[in-house]
Amino acid sequence: MTPAIFGMAGAVLTADEKAFFKEADPAGYILFGRNCENPEQLRALTDSLREIHGRDRLLVSIDQEGGRVARLRPPLWSSFPAAEAFDTLFQLAPASAIEAARLNAYAMGLELAEMGITVDYHPPLDVRQEGAHDVIGDRAFGSEPKQVAALGRATLDGLAKAGVAGCIKHMPGHGRTTTDTHKSMPTVTASADELEWDIAPFRTLKDAPVGMTGHLLFTAWDSDNPATLSPFVINEIIRKQIGFDGLLLTDDIDMEALSGTVPERAEKSIAAGCDIVLNCWAKMDDMAQIAERLPALGDKGHKRLEGALAVAEQAQEGGDKTDLLAQRDEFLAMAEAAA
Repeated sequence: MTPAIFGMAGAVLTADEKAFFKEADPAGYILFGRNCENPEQLRALTDSLREIHGRDRLLVSIDQEGGRVARLRPPLWSSFPAAEAFDTLFQLAPASAIEAARLNAYAMGLELAEMGITVDYHPPLDVRQEGAHDVIGDRAFGSEPKQVAALGRATLDGLAKAGVAGCIKHMPGHGRTTTDTHKSMPTVTASADELEWDIAPFRTLKDAPVGMTGHLLFTAWDSDNPATLSPFVINEIIRKQIGFDGLLLTDDIDMEALSGTVPERAEKSIAAGCDIVLNCWAKMDDMAQIAERLPALGDKGHKRLEGALAVAEQAQEGGDKTDLLAQRDEFLAMAEAAA
């Protein structure tokens, strides 16, 4: 199995994609708006991925946070708010905010599961910092680690009730970023003591099934390599100090924060200790070189992948998306009334 998650070019698989995916046997797939025209088409697409591999247990993933990060949007799919809505409610009524976040994630998970999606790259546990770049901004659950962890836990629990594995990101913390990693690499000069604030939510939720690195350079830990490519950050900070032992993915390996060719970045991230490379843009040349150059997914990676896919077994019957969203909106209305 190739330790990579690949994207697809469109709403249906091409003949070349089918042949390549069958041969390369990637660990999973990621969906974008270009792949999601309507519910019937999307379910047919995820079914076709399972047909290639002949197994139902397959990592099919998406970035569905709510707000500006949503691949599935109204009117064909439900509307979900950005994390900031739950932060705002938390200032008024913490217990209500936690329950609202759980209800929101449960409804979101039901919608994703219906589409054949098994992993959601949500929640971000980045602690919002004043003056930081807005690439995180309203995607953050707050500016205090315990609050971020509490709302993040509720989100993971809600998704799991629908049988969808959540993913904590962007380890070891994206809250201090000064630039958008899609365009350039930020350098974080905070001390190791200061960075305890950033890693605290990840340590609290270290038992999450899936985690994702961030493409940031932390001078306190490794002045030469961004976290995704840093053996020290991955092994000493993420695996040991945070204590995360779940499936560790890179953020999108195509981002301009990283240098070198995409296959070179993929090789370096696996060598540094990531389990799986996330390659989003469905460029066949890049995918073919990644499959050729990467070693097969190891035993630990397989075990962690199976752990992530096992979340599907936690799905509870009887959840009603409409009812869950109505309950969520009653809680969120409390904050609106107090504004």
